[in-house]
Parts: sequence; structure tokens; C-alpha cells
Amino acid sequence: MANKGQIGVTTENIFPVIKQFLYSDHEIFLRELVANAVDATQKMKALAASGDYKAELGDLKVSIILDEAAKTLKIVDEGIGMTEEEVDKYINQIAFSSAGEFLEKYKDQIGNIIGHFGLGFYSAFMVAKKVTIDTLSWKEGAKAVKWSCDGSPAYEMEASDKADRGTTITLFLDDDSKEYAEKSRIEGLLNKYCKFMPVPIVFGKEQEWKDGKYVDTDKDKIINSVEPLWTKAPSELKDEDYQNFYRTLFPMNEEPLFWIHLNVDYPFNLTGILYFPKLKDRVAVERNKISLYCNQMFVTDHVDNIVPDFMTLLHGVIDSPDIPLNVSRSYLQSDASVKKISTYITKKVADRLESIFKEERAQLEQKWDNLKLFIEYGMLSDEKFCERALKFALLKNTEGKYFSFDEYKEAVKDNQADKDKKLVYLYATKPEDQYAFIQAAKDKGYDVLLMDCELDSHYVNLLEQKLTDTRFARVDSDAVENLIPKEERIKPEMKEDERYDLENLFKAALPQGNDYFVQGENLGADAAPILITQNEFMRRYREMSALGGGMNFYGSMPESYNITVNMEHPTVQKILEGKPVGDVKSDEHKADLKTYADANESLHQIVDLALLANGMLKGKALADFISRSYSILK
Repeated sequence: MANKGQIGVTTENIFPVIKQFLYSDHEIFLRELVANAVDATQKMKALAASGDYKAELGDLKVSIILDEAAKTLKIVDEGIGMTEEEVDKYINQIAFSSAGEFLEKYKDQIGNIIGHFGLGFYSAFMVAKKVTIDTLSWKEGAKAVKWSCDGSPAYEMEASDKADRGTTITLFLDDDSKEYAEKSRIEGLLNKYCKFMPVPIVFGKEQEWKDGKYVDTDKDKIINSVEPLWTKAPSELKDEDYQNFYRTLFPMNEEPLFWIHLNVDYPFNLTGILYFPKLKDRVAVERNKISLYCNQMFVTDHVDNIVPDFMTLLHGVIDSPDIPLNVSRSYLQSDASVKKISTYITKKVADRLESIFKEERAQLEQKWDNLKLFIEYGMLSDEKFCERALKFALLKNTEGKYFSFDEYKEAVKDNQADKDKKLVYLYATKPEDQYAFIQAAKDKGYDVLLMDCELDSHYVNLLEQKLTDTRFARVDSDAVENLIPKEERIKPEMKEDERYDLENLFKAALPQGNDYFVQGENLGADAAPILITQNEFMRRYREMSALGGGMNFYGSMPESYNITVNMEHPTVQKILEGKPVGDVKSDEHKADLKTYADANESLHQIVDLALLANGMLKGKALADFISRSYSILK
């Protein structure tokens, strides 16, 4: 005779509450039910291993059986099963006081309820209008029992004719959940959540090509790998194993640069494999490529709270039963355990990079361009990683040679110290565009670094803080004589009206819309007549602002350029000798000066040459320059 009763919960109906709160995450019902079946199977193995169960275990597996026509889904295991008393205890009695208290306490955790009250099984009611449990305990003399519920607190429990140990849960799917009656949908969920569970998961049959189509064979299709690579000892594995596993995880990606195998059991349990991917386009970096598992069950690919932000650029898997998960297993709580794990992962990554630096330097140099963004990001965002990285990070010069920070200091200390005994590290961002400046620096015997990473404007700021008595200067930020001043330079003697005329004369020939600071310098008769540069400080902070460095003030300012006029160049001297003379403050003189500037081809030619060298000559101005150059050649 059937035993009828009410599920032990003092709310009128728990099921609408479950559906309301978990609707956005309702696909996890399958993960929860398969996880329960796997747990029951693992417990069965443990009983046999301890000698408490002496009969044959059989071929332990979990089977997922879908009847698309009937719209039923079964989860079948051969685990420990349940007695009638256990069904009553674990299924009928939900430790829950009232719906009102429940909703009030968890109103800010919509979608995060399963698990807190042992509701994993009840996630089935998110997609099913009726659920049955058919179960037989492993205990000697146990009787099979069948439980059923139609989505209300009322249930029925009666004797079952089930003869095999284990549990079968059958879901009669809702009309509004018919997507879960599709084979492709279930296969996708099993592949997402159960791909590496430790018990074979069977879904359908293997297929073969026969008579022009695929047909089922008699062989079960096992959708998971019960011993994924991260569960094995690193000493057992070869490079090929890691590469093959990466291809399994990311079949469309290029080969990884290298990897780190995590394996720790104290003071917390953590295993996993993290890969350094190749970054084709450093702007479009792929994130959320680290999957979190809990005892080989997929939880989430959002691991922001577990690993430092810069490590979300890595790919791979992390598995830890010690990471605290809240009720849906897909939201992480920030606590001491997570922080310890984060610190450990940071240390392991730093250890691996340092070992490559010491033992495989050539490999590190070969892969540096792909690693640079990751390491700079880490140094900028994580102080502990930064301190470690100062030992293995590399600098690359425009000739393609690599240096550690200590090596580079040693290489340039004799020639690139300024008059204040500070080392000046010159760098270029676009070697082709800055060729003339780079060559001028090399002619002085200076070395020029290549800093072409998106984060370098922030990075050089960091390095100036970390490297004592060192500053960075972009090679085109000033005349080469001023980049590393060896002594106080003698500036040309100019009266106030001469400075005024110089400034206004050259501004009249420059493109409008920018800020210009014009100054005269003695650079020698053979040096360029005009140099156009950007102040290192202002340019760097504009770039940092563009990258979201919290310096929007600089980003909103107009472009600012330093115009250095070489007072010793013959063409400049000739231009200045011919300029009109008069009261510099009078409107008449200003008009005369502009008329002179507009008509002076030599002035426009040297200004345009400087603009051209900086990639600033475009449109009509470029066309006029070309036409003028042809005229000069006649």
C-alpha cells in the first residue's frame, strides 16, 4: 500500500519558489542529479574497498536515458541506493522553516539557492512536472522503494519491484522545458558539466557509418574521461600529453607556449593545469578560459575570485574541493581559503617563469613577445608577482637582443648616465616611424629599447619606481642632445622680442588645433633645422589615460608638441634674418609677420619636413609639400 504524505516544509508550495529563484540557471538540474549519482557510486566503491560490501560491484557507471517522444529523462546509477527510511530523511524532510524567512534571508541571492538546504535533488522540479525515485539500498535485506511527487508538497512512497542496487530518477519534463527532451541539448549539458567526472557517464550508443548513414552500435557511448590529465602525477606525463589535453580543451587554438601543473594537498587541496596561450592579437585577449572544477565536476569558467586578475589571461583547469561554493556551486565566496589558493597559484606561476629564465633562457626569449603582455599586466596589478618578476622579466632592444634588468643596467651604465648620475633608458614604440630618432641615438652610442606593448606607458612608470636612479625617455621625446644631458647646455642668447617673433613665426607655419611650445636651441649646423617632439610626461600620461588609467584629465587636453628650432642651422638663420622688424606688440607687426610666414617657402619646407618625419603631414598640406618640393628641384 502506498504511503502518502507531505514533504516536511512549512510553506504552501516550495516548488514555485525554486522555479522563481533558479529559473535563470535552470540547466544545472542535470549537473546536480548526475553529481548525486556519481557520489552514490563513489560511496559504493568505498564500501567495497573497506570490506563492508563483499558482493560483486559490477560495471559501475551512471546512465542518462532520454525518451524524446515521451519527454522523460532518467538518471540511473548503481551506487549505494536508499532505504525507505533514508528516502524519508533525505528527500521528504527539507530543513526549511518558512517561505517568508527563506525569501527574506536570500532575497539578494536570486539564482543561488540550490545546495544550501540540500536542494540539489529538488532542482529537478525546475524542468519537470513530475519526478519519481526508484531505489534499492546496498544494505543486506533492504527493500526497494518508489517515491513520486507531482511538484506539490504531496508525495507517494510505495514498494518497488526494482531488483538491482542503485537509484533511478525519472523526470517527466514540463511543456515549457521541452528543450531538455532534445538529444543535442542533453549531450551539450553533459559535455559541459560532466566531461571529466570520475565515474563513466553513459549517454546513448556509439555510432558507425553503415549504408550511407550513421547507425547505433551495441557499445555504450561514454561521454567523459574519468582520469583527466590534472589528476595524474606530473612525473607520469610527457609534453605530448599536455599538448593533447590542451587540444581537447581548446581544439581551435594554436599550441600553447608552455604550462604549469598544479598539485598541492596541504594546507588545501588543489590540482590543475594552466597553459600560457599564444596571443595573436594582444588587444583582443581571450579571458574566461580557465574552468573551475570541484572533484572533477564543472562549476564555472568565471574564476575572477580565485586567481588574480592578470592570470585570467591563462587557459586551463583548476580543481579544488576546498574552494567554498555557495548554494548553486557557481558563485564563489571570498574568504581566507580562496586568498591562500590565489597566493599559491601566483607563486607557482612565478616559480615556473623563473625556472625557465634560469634553465631555458633561449626558450623564454623566443616566446617573450607572446608573454610580455601577461607579465607586464601581472607586475602592474600584483605587487608580490612584480617583486618576483623583476628577476626574470626581459627587456628587448630595437636590434632584437634581450636583457634582464641587471644585464641591461650593466650594458648601458657607462654611456647612458646623465649629468645627475641617473641612468636613462631610451625606448621606441614604432621603430619604422621613429627610425630617424633611433638612428640619431645610435650615432651617439646609445642603445634603444623596444616598448611596443599596449601597457608600456603604465609599465615604464612602474619601472621608474622599481629601478633606482633610472628614468625612461622615448627616443623621439626630445633632441638627442637633450635626451641624456651630460652637462648644462648653453642656450642661445635671445631677447624677449626675438623669442616672441620666433614663436609666432613658426606657429604661423604649423597646423592649427594643437598646442605648441617653441624654443630655440643650439644643435649644430649639421643637425635638423626643426625637431617636433612630445613632452615625455604629457605624452605618457595621455596614453595611460586612453588605457583607462584614471587620468582622464590628461586625455581631455589637446595634443601638445615641443618645437625645437635649431638656431645654428643656416636655413633657420636665413629665415630669421629676413623677417620683418617692428614693435612685437603692435597689430601691424603681427600682420607683417604672418604675411612673411605665409609667403616663405623655406619656412614651410623645413616645417613640413619635420611634420613628415613625425607622420603629421596629411591631406592638402602633404600635397602642397610635394608640389613645393618639385618646384625646388627645377
